[in-house]
Amino acid sequence: MSIRNRFIFSLIVSIPILINMMMMPFGYEIPGGVWSQFLLTTAIMLVSGRGFIQTAWASFKHHHANMDTLVAIGTLTAYLYSVYAMLNNQGVFFEDAAVVITLILLGQVFEENMKHSASGAVDKLLNLQAKNAEVLRDGKMVTIPLSEVVVGDILRVKPGQKIAVDGVITEGNSTIDESMVTGESMPTEKKVGDAVIGSTMNSNGTFMFKASKVGDDTLLAQIVEMVKKAQSSHAPIQKVVDKVADIFVPVVLIIAILTFVVWYSIVGASAVSTMLFTVSVIIIACPCALGIATPTALMVGTGRSAKMGILIKNGEVLEAVNTVKTVVFDKTGTITVGKPKVTDIIGDENQVLKIAAALESASEHPLATAILDKANEKNIEDTNLQNFQAIEGKGVRAQVDGQSAFVGNAKLLEDSKLSAELQAQMTQLQNEAKTVVVVGLNGDIIGLIAIQDVPKPSSAVAIAALKKAGMRTVMLTGDNQRVAQAIADQVKIDEVIADVLPGDKADHIKKLQEQAPVAFVGDGINDAPALTTANVGIAMGSGTDIAIESGGIVLVKNDLMDVVRALELSKKTFNRIKLNLFWAFIYNSLGIPVAAGVFFGLGLVLSPELAGLGMALSSLSVVASSLLLNKTKLATA
Repeated sequence: MSIRNRFIFSLIVSIPILINMMMMPFGYEIPGGVWSQFLLTTAIMLVSGRGFIQTAWASFKHHHANMDTLVAIGTLTAYLYSVYAMLNNQGVFFEDAAVVITLILLGQVFEENMKHSASGAVDKLLNLQAKNAEVLRDGKMVTIPLSEVVVGDILRVKPGQKIAVDGVITEGNSTIDESMVTGESMPTEKKVGDAVIGSTMNSNGTFMFKASKVGDDTLLAQIVEMVKKAQSSHAPIQKVVDKVADIFVPVVLIIAILTFVVWYSIVGASAVSTMLFTVSVIIIACPCALGIATPTALMVGTGRSAKMGILIKNGEVLEAVNTVKTVVFDKTGTITVGKPKVTDIIGDENQVLKIAAALESASEHPLATAILDKANEKNIEDTNLQNFQAIEGKGVRAQVDGQSAFVGNAKLLEDSKLSAELQAQMTQLQNEAKTVVVVGLNGDIIGLIAIQDVPKPSSAVAIAALKKAGMRTVMLTGDNQRVAQAIADQVKIDEVIADVLPGDKADHIKKLQEQAPVAFVGDGINDAPALTTANVGIAMGSGTDIAIESGGIVLVKNDLMDVVRALELSKKTFNRIKLNLFWAFIYNSLGIPVAAGVFFGLGLVLSPELAGLGMALSSLSVVASSLLLNKTKLATA
């Protein structure tokens, strides 16, 4: 039977008992009197309280004590004593056992509801999956269930439709809302060759794409699986809590026995009063709040991060983040965009780009791609290219609209003239670690094009935020020192470790760990050992599958500010766990003396019913505290 149904049954059956308790001071009883109370409470114990008793018995057989142990002992004590008292015509308090079970189950119902709310990110993602897909089969577009789509299928997506699976656009272009996966609020422009994510929403264009991942391999499915694993995992601090509970429960039972002995044998209180004090101690001490302090905060924290496109894989990662003092970045594809871009054009921009793009149109070299991308961005018109000739190690020549043109590197200058002004500009660009391409026309140099793998727009802001938070920032790259330092200067990173072979990255992480715990941020296959070696591995979602698998945190968006947000949210979640545990301990520490009757002389007493209500409210306060993580402010660019 579910917790909700157990609570409903207990509530309904408890109502006559509660009515009887309120009527007795006026001389009235429910039909059947004490025997009706006995039967109704027995039903509650067997149906609603059985789960506590079974769990407690199983724990006892394994020499282990938990929260259910206290609930079971407290309610059974109240019930069995009342049975004894009933048979001997003494005062009973069946209502204590019935009401305590009802209140505890009420607290658990609230906990379940709040936990469900905390993990709602997963449910929302699953509900956003497309149900069908329009696929090209035998030369015709047909609509089929999502489960029948296979890798390699060509799919069509119309405006307003959900994208069925992950893939790459083969025809057309559009604007796509990817916020439900990446957390990015602005729609993303997509064209041929761009990747699309399953379950995201197509805004305005119609396009065709080739399925690359389906079923459990899609990004959405992987996100859901990661979030589920994270929310069901345990942070190492939970092991400490479990050990404390193992000690705490026996101590409480000893205190309960001492309470009984003191009040009955020393003070000389009545059996009924003594049992009330004893049962109250057991009930108020039930550390339910202690047990949920970690999992609820973990669920809320990982749920919120998932909505933002930050996937925290487990509780161990979350706790490890709290120790990090150094953040190490790979360069290419992590700090930088990952592909060369034109940064500077010296000379008549349109003319230089027109000549260079014409000559590079037949090349697939990354530098050629950068020039062509810039020409497309500037809407440079196409030209007539003839007599194309490659000059080995130097560049290319051709006739462009009937004129002799060339594009090449510095070696080409041995055969061409370069003015002192252009020479100075070239030297300056090279000092900035940029690759310089020379463009010539009819034997004269008409301009220079500087190309570089530039930093992402968010890199400098993210690194500044980390430094402000007291983090040491390091770049670890296989690139040469001059190029690495040039990028480091642009983003203001603290330290550069360059010329590192792929196999040596992990060794450098180990050396840095000798000084302080390290988080490593990377995206490539060669980053996998470093991601695994670091105290916290943070993988860029745009990186390789191996890197993503190796990282403890995965950033779906290609945004370094998410590194800051991931570290910040992880720390806040862990701090919330510690705060929850603190208040749970304080609650029990303050409640036990009151329940034991220490302050009886001051008129301060705690009945089992109030103890049960207090315990339930304590659990609810811990869950509410965890839910406040959804309202905490995080870093913005």
